[in-house]
Amino acid sequence: MSTLSIVYVVLFYAATLLLIAGLARKILQYSRSPAPLKIPTTPAPTTTSGVAYRMAKEVVLFESLFKSSKWTWIFGWMFHFGMLLVLVRHLRYFVADVPVWLAAMQPFGKYAAFMMVAGLAGLWARRFLVDRVRYISTLSDHLMLALLMGIGISGALMTFVAHTDIIALKMFALGLVRLAPQPVPGDPVLLAHLAMVALLMIIFPISKLLHAPGVFFSPTRNQADNPRERRHLADWAAQLEK
Repeated sequence: MSTLSIVYVVLFYAATLLLIAGLARKILQYSRSPAPLKIPTTPAPTTTSGVAYRMAKEVVLFESLFKSSKWTWIFGWMFHFGMLLVLVRHLRYFVADVPVWLAAMQPFGKYAAFMMVAGLAGLWARRFLVDRVRYISTLSDHLMLALLMGIGISGALMTFVAHTDIIALKMFALGLVRLAPQPVPGDPVLLAHLAMVALLMIIFPISKLLHAPGVFFSPTRNQADNPRERRHLADWAAQLEK
């Protein structure tokens, strides 16, 4: 393999390791964080099944964001749903035989790139046009949006403008999965796209994107509103009572 291919193979293995280890560390930290008080955002469900239903609405429909800001909800949902379809479409590169359901998803994932980029553009514009959001926005917020935008635009360019060698790309991806590295295609747009994806994987565990797993550990969302029916004790408080 060429030096370029070796660099990209090492980059993606390192990025994958950092992503998995970083996410595992943060999720473990979240799970061990004490919740000494009952603080579910009211009106809140009083049963476990109700909490699960509420969490599902939050994750799938962004319920609290919808109630807070309709415009932010529209752009946020466009970005996240578009990205989901794009990610599902990319699964074809990591399986030798593409199943029927995945083949049927390809046209939707192909055009979902426009939804993803449009949603990102709206969220980014919000950080300039809305005073209170501009006030709390930092350089890292803008750089993260720029990185995501670069990934989306470069991906769309390869699909609709500067086509890359799909067969060679799939061989490269399958080689990574099978621990049998293959040469990476030398297309500049593809190389830029892959480099940005690897960078996103590396910084994900130390960025605000951790709201993805973090929402499941938010006590304002994952607690049932039943303080009268059941006394709430954090683990450390329960130990003190023994």
